[in-house]
Amino acid sequence: MDDEPIDYDMPAPRVARIWLNRPQARNAQSTQLLYALNRAFDRAAQDDNIHVIILAARGPHFSAGHDLNEIAAGTAHDTVRAQQTVGTWCGFGCSGAEAQMAYEKEVYLGLSERWRNLPKPTIAQVHGKVITGGLMLVWPCDLIIAADDATFQDTAVDLGVCGVEFFNHPYELGIRQAKEFLFRAHVLTAQAAHAAGMVNHVVPRDRLEDFTLEIAREIARKPLFALKLAKEAVNAAQDAAGRSTVLHAAFGHHQLTHAHNMLVHGLLMDPTNLQSG
Repeated sequence: MDDEPIDYDMPAPRVARIWLNRPQARNAQSTQLLYALNRAFDRAAQDDNIHVIILAARGPHFSAGHDLNEIAAGTAHDTVRAQQTVGTWCGFGCSGAEAQMAYEKEVYLGLSERWRNLPKPTIAQVHGKVITGGLMLVWPCDLIIAADDATFQDTAVDLGVCGVEFFNHPYELGIRQAKEFLFRAHVLTAQAAHAAGMVNHVVPRDRLEDFTLEIAREIARKPLFALKLAKEAVNAAQDAAGRSTVLHAAFGHHQLTHAHNMLVHGLLMDPTNLQSG
């Protein structure tokens, strides 16, 4: 249902599963969906009986990315102002570039980074297409298990933007692969993503749910405190190498491209490839 963009269940002891539930919109990320997802993550994180969280999706595709209809209608900023926000950012109703930067700092970068640091192991159960903003749901997860029909793509450069707001590309794919992924905006298959180290396992589509649950059950048997600290230690190693600095620098570049496109085209994105596509 449109008013229930997220489902939550417990398919096994100590395992919570969150479903993206906008199949009619290919799970496009409206502001409502993102805040509902955040509440579901909070619910699982705050339940001491839950040791592992699975993020899955209903319908033919995991996520088509940002909800462009909401963006075109200009309602996203009003929606975020109506929420009980999770961060400390402000300025959602300001003029110029400030409001857009505030929105994306809170709802895109802010939520993705928050989910990356949840104190429990998270597993993305991925099938179908994961396009641009959809990457910002998958990449914060600790493990990615992909169906053999899964594909990944960042179309941001085609649209005159330097990549999605949660700029984890170099850490997911390595430097050379990340550059090609961005420059060409080409489709990365599940098998290629696995070879690059972005995906942990690739399984037949009809095995995806069962295989993911098997992995979750195995992890869920471990002591929760040890799981929390193991995750924190690995994340700390990545952050000590400068990931957070890179992430915020790229976010600033992203906002510059939005401001440039507004000056040149009157839109957040360069419409050239939208029209040709």
